[in-house]
Amino acid sequence: MRKIQQRPWATYVILIIQLVVFGWEIFKGGSQNIAALLASGAKVNSLVAQGEWWRLITPIFVHIGWQHILINSLTLYFMGQQLEFLYGPLKFSIIYLLSGIGGNLMSFAFGSQNSISAGASTSLFGLFGLYVALGIIFKNNQGIRQWSQQFLILIVFNLVADIFIGDIDIWGHVGGALVGFLVGWIITIPQMKNALPKLWRIISTVGLIVLAIVLYRIGVVRA
Repeated sequence: MRKIQQRPWATYVILIIQLVVFGWEIFKGGSQNIAALLASGAKVNSLVAQGEWWRLITPIFVHIGWQHILINSLTLYFMGQQLEFLYGPLKFSIIYLLSGIGGNLMSFAFGSQNSISAGASTSLFGLFGLYVALGIIFKNNQGIRQWSQQFLILIVFNLVADIFIGDIDIWGHVGGALVGFLVGWIITIPQMKNALPKLWRIISTVGLIVLAIVLYRIGVVRA
């Protein structure tokens, strides 16, 4: 029973969901087919503004092309195991989903109105941001601080690469990283009991709520 509890079940479930969705995309016409992507829940800002709010959630599990899903799945598999062991399946799932939604909200607020975007990278950038937050919270732990610095460099490197590569939803990545960072101050683990002041949790919670409302309003107004 102990071994079963330690398995990263939430990570496995998320991987299975996105693989099933990818199979559905292929069945509907291909993972790069516009109609198939829309049917699978990809995000289009103009549709979100028209009331299809679920497109702020479903794109987390939709991918465009084999390379896209392969890279994101491998990243999730390795990072998910570490963080799920630290936070547990429920908290890890909440962090993952909130980061993805936050990234999609940022993209809704500032991204192109009619471009199609999808992918788990909004959530994955949230996990990057979470590591950065942990490095600040556990600033006296050299190992965690080094991990945090590496992920901060990874965020910066990827965002710079996004600018030059093109066809990348950079706003989604920025939003995911920012929300993951904030959530890192809100959702705790036992080791945070004495390391994280309650005031910082309150400030981060209020900041996250305000950010979500502001981003959604900007997106609606732009549309």
